[in-house]
Amino acid sequence: MLEKQNQPAETTEKPDRRSSTQVANHLANERTFLAWTRTGLATITIGFVVARFGLFLRELGFKSQPESLISLHYSMLFGVALTVLGVGIIIAALRNFLRVRRDIDQNTFHPMAGSAVVLTILASVIGLLLAIYLFLTS
Repeated sequence: MLEKQNQPAETTEKPDRRSSTQVANHLANERTFLAWTRTGLATITIGFVVARFGLFLRELGFKSQPESLISLHYSMLFGVALTVLGVGIIIAALRNFLRVRRDIDQNTFHPMAGSAVVLTILASVIGLLLAIYLFLTS
């Protein structure tokens, strides 16, 4: 009789739809989304600083040297480009979050790298242009 009491009782209940693996995957997806969102906000902030720094220099009376190939106004263009890139990062993060969430629920997840590749290329191009700008205005 003791043996029967120590054995686990058989249940006929349906298992929970969300297994611990699914929950862990959803939480990891959310952390990834938040990391991309922070990256987008940081990019927007850097864009704002770059744009305002050029305005600050103009207000202080610093002008580009006449022989300079580029003027200080371009800091505004770089700032706007970085701000738009930051917004793009946040939008891409949301799209990816929703897609991964759906795929986890449907058990059809396949990682995609398209958004990350495009955003990396855009950030690299803007960064290189900003570096060239800084070199030419120094």
